[in-house]
Amino acid sequence: MAAQFVLNIFIAFLWMLIKDEDVLLYTTFFEGYAVGIVIVFLMYRFFGRKFYLHRVYAVIKLVLIFNWELFLSAYLVLKTILTPNLDLKPGIFRYETVLRGEWEVPLIALLLTLTPGSVVMEVMPEGNVFYVHAMDIEKYKENLLSSLAKFEKAIMEVTR
Repeated sequence: MAAQFVLNIFIAFLWMLIKDEDVLLYTTFFEGYAVGIVIVFLMYRFFGRKFYLHRVYAVIKLVLIFNWELFLSAYLVLKTILTPNLDLKPGIFRYETVLRGEWEVPLIALLLTLTPGSVVMEVMPEGNVFYVHAMDIEKYKENLLSSLAKFEKAIMEVTR
């Protein structure tokens, strides 16, 4: 992916040098960068890897998914604590993840801990099993599992 980026920068500089004869302009560089994106996209199959802007798209998608899940869980927690009869059944459940590695496992644990109503209590030494504490396990376990599945899929798009 680094080779694709370097090629794109080279195309942008080449575009700037050809188009601007007397004064080099930043706007021409960005025009060349846009042209380079198209050229590299048409040629990325020859590099043997995914198109390098796909990872940028995946990161943006992960941030948007996290923001949506954060908003949704904050709404559910607020709705729960503002009900007149607070009937919570907190609990701990075990979750086995398909993620591996130094980045993937801590990232999903961090994202889950940052969403209100849940906390990752422990990650087993193997790195694929979490123990998660939920504010109300009967009501929100399915929501947590769906959030975890969305996070896993988005994290795999970013890191693999």
